[in-house]
Amino acid sequence: MEVKFAFLNGPLEEEVYVGQPLSFVMKNQEDRVYKLKKALYGFKKCVFEHGVYVKSDASKDVIIFCFYVDDLLITGNNESNISKFKSELMEDFEMSDLGMLKCFLGIEFHKSKVGLLLHQRKYALDILKRCDMKHCNAAITPAEARLQFSKSKDEQDVDPTQYRSLIGSLRYLCNTRPDFPFSVGIASRFIEKPKVSHLAAIKRILRYNKGTLGCGILFPATDNDGKCELLGYTDSSWCGDKDDRKSTAGYVFMFGGAPISWCSKKEPVVALSSCEAEYIGASLCACQAVWLRNLLMELVSSFDSVITLLVDNISAIHIAKNPIVHGRRKHIEMRFHYLRDLVSGGQLMLGYWRSEAQVADLLTKAVSNEVFKKLLRSLSMRNVEHLT
Repeated sequence: MEVKFAFLNGPLEEEVYVGQPLSFVMKNQEDRVYKLKKALYGFKKCVFEHGVYVKSDASKDVIIFCFYVDDLLITGNNESNISKFKSELMEDFEMSDLGMLKCFLGIEFHKSKVGLLLHQRKYALDILKRCDMKHCNAAITPAEARLQFSKSKDEQDVDPTQYRSLIGSLRYLCNTRPDFPFSVGIASRFIEKPKVSHLAAIKRILRYNKGTLGCGILFPATDNDGKCELLGYTDSSWCGDKDDRKSTAGYVFMFGGAPISWCSKKEPVVALSSCEAEYIGASLCACQAVWLRNLLMELVSSFDSVITLLVDNISAIHIAKNPIVHGRRKHIEMRFHYLRDLVSGGQLMLGYWRSEAQVADLLTKAVSNEVFKKLLRSLSMRNVEHLT
């Protein structure tokens, strides 16, 4: 749904104050705040995700309400309740019912017999048009296998403004493309002073984008009574950065057979071994796992399962499960032992997953064509043009 006149919500009984919005701060009055006169009522605001509200009743019927400025998403497990709620909103406010979800914030939704596909075909095509690469030759992968970059001083500089613009455009494309974050993340490390080889890497990503315009995430249509397991995959590439020798960590969370959260990130410290790099990567993944678990518990009151993280390094698993016999790991920063506390407290379970099937590998390094295609299938990625 779309609100024709935004911010027209119900009156507030309590006093609520908010800070001044960015770019609208009053000069010489920066310390002042605004007092709200209107608010959204009848729903419980999610603590772990701003902009999401939930309403449930004794019969376990749930309505989830999500908004961004004047665009609203409404979903739930009872269609009649949703229709009733929409009618109530339209009686009080001037709104437009746009029907079934097709597009939201540049993300397109395609519903078929096999499930719901999230993709950004139009946005991906717009990127190619802006950089005059609509008719370029397509690439099979976003980066060459085992390719590494460095801040070389021997190469010619390129226009940093154009480079940053391309990086920003590709980063938004990562919202529905788990196959993009590693390549885009590596290229993002050189936005301060990009070189010719770095721009060539960006163009390789754009060529890959040309051949996969309609690709996205498929949420399969399943009959499991709403019971879905949250499963995390975590991996790390030891000393992946040639300049500072820091490792690259990656994780993917699967829910209902499809990825719902993923990340490719350089680790904040230098790891002294591959085991330590995997342990640090798993700790970063654990933080996201806790947030996802808390969010799901707010959205689905019956969700209270222990999250399993799958790691392809047995030594890292042993450190998290039995720290007493690993005194030689005392140099690892205390913040990364958060993983150990979660495991000992029973909030997380660690399991071994062989490297050949580790889907998070796609977020830590550039792999070969065969491995790349295999991992994409495991991530439930499909092309909208191939769905009926």
